[in-house]
Amino acid sequence: MTIYPAIDIRGGRAVRLLQGRADQETVYALNPVAVAEEFHAEGSTWVHVVDLDGAFLGEPQNLAVVQAIASIGMKVELGGGLRTRAAIERAFDFGVSRAVIGTRAAESEAFVDELVQAFGEKIAVGIDAKDGRVAVKGWVDTTGTGALDLARRMGAIGVRTIIYTDIGTDGMLTGPNFAAQTAMLKAGTFNVIASGGVSHRDDVVQLAELGRRHANLDGVIVGKALYEKRVRLPDLLEIAR
Repeated sequence: MTIYPAIDIRGGRAVRLLQGRADQETVYALNPVAVAEEFHAEGSTWVHVVDLDGAFLGEPQNLAVVQAIASIGMKVELGGGLRTRAAIERAFDFGVSRAVIGTRAAESEAFVDELVQAFGEKIAVGIDAKDGRVAVKGWVDTTGTGALDLARRMGAIGVRTIIYTDIGTDGMLTGPNFAAQTAMLKAGTFNVIASGGVSHRDDVVQLAELGRRHANLDGVIVGKALYEKRVRLPDLLEIAR
């Protein structure tokens, strides 16, 4: 299981939004690259980056920061505003290892199919769910599409990685939605990265145990709990190993 420490970038700063709400922002660092350097020094090889400006505006806004993070030797998984093939290709040019498609995946299976044919496992689909329904455009809009239904369709066209975020738990430090994550793991043979709600080490221990029962649990994204020192990254990496 892989631990993906998270960096959400807005206005050039590392922030966290409570349940994705733009008016509920906490700034944790003025320099996201310094945060990534600390994660790297503590042993992480991956970092999950969300370009929040890109998510709200529909086009990546912080690729220079992303490039700087990639340059320190970390594999960058990037989401936020990647809604055209040109934007995705540009992200890869800036050193991104895996591009996360969210809004466009809910809108166009053909678009994702084209990307998978071109870039294979470098394409992941981010499914952000509110009460089991897919949310898009920086979680501003909730669709009528079921999260599991979308995941199955993405798996059928060859998507190998689904990042599943339960919006109700994101940033709340209340623990992951284990039932929802288990349902997603059972929905297909694609790999799942769990996101939302990690509040202490026991949450990661339980996810690791879930991963032993479901081999397609790729990893877990951890954000606010790291920034608020509720968990230590080296400890989580050891649990994951």
